[in-house]
Amino acid sequence: MIAELLPDAVASAWRRDDAEPVTLFPEEAAAVARAVVGRQREFATVRLCARLALRHLGLPETPLAPGARGEPRWPQGVAGSMTHCAGYRAAALARSADVLSIGIDAEPAAALPEGVLEGVSLPGERRHLDALTARTPGVPWDRLLFSAKESVFKTWYPLTRRELAFEEASIDFEPDARQHSGTFTAGLLVPGPVTGGTRRDHFTGRWLVREGLVLTAIVLPR
Repeated sequence: MIAELLPDAVASAWRRDDAEPVTLFPEEAAAVARAVVGRQREFATVRLCARLALRHLGLPETPLAPGARGEPRWPQGVAGSMTHCAGYRAAALARSADVLSIGIDAEPAAALPEGVLEGVSLPGERRHLDALTARTPGVPWDRLLFSAKESVFKTWYPLTRRELAFEEASIDFEPDARQHSGTFTAGLLVPGPVTGGTRRDHFTGRWLVREGLVLTAIVLPR
């Protein structure tokens, strides 16, 4: 499903479970050696997805150990993103000659726990979600907002190596004719990254709600 949100230059792979055996590189195995079994399995499966995407790009498999903030450390010349939630794991990769940064996120298509929305949204965003809910009540708009902000951060962080708080980006959704998919714009409320001599003050992405999942993706072209 994630491929529907991505341009042709981006390779992707996904899995719905952890049934396939995966042999981790030593660096990867060390990163989750003390984790619970469930965490080890999802860690391995999402790296299987990344290896398949590398293969689609004609690139060799390589260790994808996490960095200081848990982000995957991609091989030189590759931009990418991973995501995992209950029932879904995915990776999306592209050559950095084509793409500057990628952010993808998957979440269960269910409302956020009580009180979470207020901590991850701005007042204007909550009014926007209220209007969207009145028009299309079948979409978990609060969870979609959370997912979009996760994709924003995953796009932002490789370019800046700085944190981005939830309140430092404002999301605006635009449903398409099918109502359960569409686009979104993330306005950055702090100075954005400078790429190619131009400061990026917003990111644009796509979203999809299907089969019990919320998916969001941002691809920042070079």
